[in-house]
Amino acid sequence: MIRVTTLREGALHTGGSELLDEPGPKWVDVEAPTEDELWSLAPRFGLHRLEIEDCMHLGQRPKVEEYPGHVFIVLQGFTCARGDFTELTLHELHLAVSTEWLLTVHALPSPTVEAVRARLTMDPAQGWSRGFDFVAYLLADALVDAAFPVLDQLSDALDELETEIFEAPRREQLERIWTLKRPLMRMRRVLSPQRDAVGLLSRRGIPHIQDRTTLYFRDVYDHLIRVYEQLESARDALSTDMEAWLGVMANRTGEVSKQLTVIATIFLPLTFITGFFGQNFERLQSEGFFWLMMSSMVLLPAALLFWFRRNRWM
Repeated sequence: MIRVTTLREGALHTGGSELLDEPGPKWVDVEAPTEDELWSLAPRFGLHRLEIEDCMHLGQRPKVEEYPGHVFIVLQGFTCARGDFTELTLHELHLAVSTEWLLTVHALPSPTVEAVRARLTMDPAQGWSRGFDFVAYLLADALVDAAFPVLDQLSDALDELETEIFEAPRREQLERIWTLKRPLMRMRRVLSPQRDAVGLLSRRGIPHIQDRTTLYFRDVYDHLIRVYEQLESARDALSTDMEAWLGVMANRTGEVSKQLTVIATIFLPLTFITGFFGQNFERLQSEGFFWLMMSSMVLLPAALLFWFRRNRWM
């Protein structure tokens, strides 16, 4: 689906591909593109076949590439379905930025694109007067800022998990740790090269990126640094939670083993006494030996319990 946004008489107008032929700067947004749609746009915007190939295949590494007449940027962001960090959705956004036009391509409905379009609708001059490189900054900034709510959900999940581990450790918590670790590693794998890509945009000398816009990309770069630091902290917290779970479970196993050892130690002499006095000898069957056996079976466990407590073994 192709949506074209143009500035006409001081107001933004959004429509279909019929607006492509209108004169003036325009923002062309393509959602869930087909190869035919991209090839139809290629001669109009001077797209290279490698750009079309990147747009048709998701999972591209965040990058910045220079082409004749424009610069091609790949950025990625994340959202959570139903507020669950494990239900992580990757939003990959491809941008071709020129001084006269902006082309954005994405496979899924993008909250980032809708938010920026709504922002520009309220203040049309903000985008068209500052240039499409500034619109690209708005998209990058919104894409990166969307990661903070995701990280807040991760932080809440880690706090809840840590509390559960110390209150009532269960095997399901270990599975939960690994469930949280997978999307965390996925975010780190994406945001690490994206930090380099945005860092490149924050430097002067990139074609079609004005020097005044590089200052704004520096702010996005700072946000990415914060996101990456939070990801590192979350990874350390997950490792700590796993160590805590293993430690609590080992301590519980040790307590159970200690209790079983105490019980076995108490019953060991009792087993000996009953076996010894249960022998079929006449002298051992007398009433005196019977009471000796009974008193031994009471006093010896009591003495063992006193000894264990004195040495703080239980």
